[in-house]
Amino acid sequence: MKVYKKKSELTAYLDAFREIKSIGFVPTMGALHSGHLRLIEESKKDCEITICSIFVNPKQFNNSDDYANYPNNLNNDLEKLKKLNCDIVYTPKINDLYANEEKVKEFDFGPLANIMEGKFRPGHFNGMATVIEKFFNIINPTKAFFGQKDLQQLQIVKALVHQMNIPIEIKGIPTVREENGLAKSSRNELLSANAKDEATLIYKCLNYCLNNKEKGVSALKLYIQNQFKKQDHLELEYAEITSLKNLLPISKWEAENENAICIAAYIDSVRLIDNIIL
Repeated sequence: MKVYKKKSELTAYLDAFREIKSIGFVPTMGALHSGHLRLIEESKKDCEITICSIFVNPKQFNNSDDYANYPNNLNNDLEKLKKLNCDIVYTPKINDLYANEEKVKEFDFGPLANIMEGKFRPGHFNGMATVIEKFFNIINPTKAFFGQKDLQQLQIVKALVHQMNIPIEIKGIPTVREENGLAKSSRNELLSANAKDEATLIYKCLNYCLNNKEKGVSALKLYIQNQFKKQDHLELEYAEITSLKNLLPISKWEAENENAICIAAYIDSVRLIDNIIL
């Protein structure tokens, strides 16, 4: 496994065999868990070379405390990647990607970037897309792998590739979960055992919707809201039932597997998101 800290060294290495190799790319912010590792495994199945980036991107945090508290253990992450035989890890410093005082790029993703995460985390998607565009230009991967847990991010990356007009295939990989159903997340490390247990309400609500689709959109959204109102420690930020293609709210179901239920909630000041496609 090769580890590069500078884009110049990484691109020099990649340029030597780019014509004959398919390159899979998995961007991460570290604190790797089994969800990230599943992305690496999928990349290794599909591509001859797999690259994982580890970079906590300051430009996509609208909360400075969230950025400061984000879990970070590079040595542990590198050990996990080594065990999976990840080919290349790119661990840049901020100044390797951003010029001094560089501003985020302003993208136009239409309504897709202004709802749900875009509404409650202003500037987040411009910051995320800014760094992903940089990574795509540096690495020029054949395929890039993203977790379905961050469904809105996944859809925006697809829109970004369309805007860039580049032939990168974006692959969404199903959410990996804890035994109790909680979606795997780096932020789970910040939760107590009790908080993890209480946070399973998110998945229970999603699962209820999956099994009670016949009740209709409005009734299921109300069900989720009422379940959260019964909790002392969980605070619902949003629960939206949307079209999968554009994530805009719907009032009645679209075709099978073209609907998404998305939830964001806080517990112990830790923000969690999850979704289910149905």
